[in-house]
Amino acid sequence: MSLLVTGSIGIDTIETPFGKREAVIGGSAIYFAYASSFFTPVRLVGAVGEDCPKDLFKVLDGREIDVSGLEHRKGSKTFRWHGSYVKDMNEAQTITVDLNVLAEQAPKIPAQFLESKYVFLANTHPVLQQEMLKSLKSPKLVVADTMNLWIQNEHKELKNLLKNIHGLVLNDGEARMLTEKKNLIAAAREVLKMGPKFVVIKKGEHGCLMCSANDTFVLPAFPAEQVVDPTGAGDSFAGGMMGYLSTQGSFSSSTIKRALAFGTVVASYTISDFSLAGLQSTTRELIDQRWHDYKQAMSF
Repeated sequence: MSLLVTGSIGIDTIETPFGKREAVIGGSAIYFAYASSFFTPVRLVGAVGEDCPKDLFKVLDGREIDVSGLEHRKGSKTFRWHGSYVKDMNEAQTITVDLNVLAEQAPKIPAQFLESKYVFLANTHPVLQQEMLKSLKSPKLVVADTMNLWIQNEHKELKNLLKNIHGLVLNDGEARMLTEKKNLIAAAREVLKMGPKFVVIKKGEHGCLMCSANDTFVLPAFPAEQVVDPTGAGDSFAGGMMGYLSTQGSFSSSTIKRALAFGTVVASYTISDFSLAGLQSTTRELIDQRWHDYKQAMSF
């Protein structure tokens, strides 16, 4: 069954100790869509401006990603982000960010997408996330992502969103900021009180933590030998997780745990190269093999 993703689509400039890439495709929805397309057909909803290069989306050719929900807005400019990992590969330093089209109204979800049962509200303004969620008919599973910008500046709207979703994905710093709890398990429990049925806290090179009403689960990161560009790792993680979940029809703790492992493995390919190049270098067969190797390594 198709998986719907809405979120940012951008043009990135990225600097790491391994070099610099300018004007490459980025944005939360793009990384998520590519990652989840290894598991299921994906419906992409987002907006770019008239400055967006025509060949920017060629990297999606051959993927089962329906881009009929992509808006090209005249008179608008595309979201742009310039980030650097030169000082710390675990945390990006934002050099410049121009919200541009992200500061405008939410993109319209095409009529043929409105019956989507699996939905991921990738990182964007919580008001836009709520607007798009309200337009859907009867989704079976809705998971959202967020970031420190919205936690700081749109706290009320983010809390409103949390009342209407099944799962939330955020990183450790964001979890502490949102809940004012230093302990991550305590933070996760606090998030559950806000509405979601489960919460996934990303911990970068230290893996992830998942909490639900009846379960707490921790996974280490995949032991990657080379980290070139961490951009989009969290979105790719969510894409692998949601891509797998959308093929299962079950959201039991054991299913979510397997999904987290798939997300972890997919993200390990993302960080191996700049932009989407790492994901372009792999296949579902390679992902499955790495997943089995990862699972075996976790056994004792």
